[in-house]
Amino acid sequence: MKKSVIIILSFVAFMGGFLILNNPKTVSTPAQNNPDISDTPQKWESKIDEQASITVTVTPIDILSQSKEWKFDIIMSTHSVELDQDMTKVAILIDNQGKEYKALNWEGPSGGHHREGVLIFSQITSIPKSIELKISDIGDVVRSFVWQL
Repeated sequence: MKKSVIIILSFVAFMGGFLILNNPKTVSTPAQNNPDISDTPQKWESKIDEQASITVTVTPIDILSQSKEWKFDIIMSTHSVELDQDMTKVAILIDNQGKEYKALNWEGPSGGHHREGVLIFSQITSIPKSIELKISDIGDVVRSFVWQL
């Protein structure tokens, strides 16, 4: 029994260290301040929310003005509840003016304790100064992720 607990704890510690060390935290200068670099791919900062024994990490993949769809990589991990929410129903994108945008699609698995996928929204045509991605009903809490553009 003790050996099983030690093995499980070792595995969890190893996976936690792996996820922390392999999670890029790069922030790029917004392209709108320099029109000459507006077509340059951006690296956006990953945001992490740890509540209700669930870790949710969100990284914008593609949120440039010329992109037809805005995409966010979402990683969810827990050992306590099933992560089977319909991501297109629990996530909303909000610009700095308070306008809300519903998710178009979720490209990823529909359940499990470890879930990763891409959440897709329509392009925001007039580029806002900031965006907020709100995700509700994962562990009965509201999670907020904000980026300055």
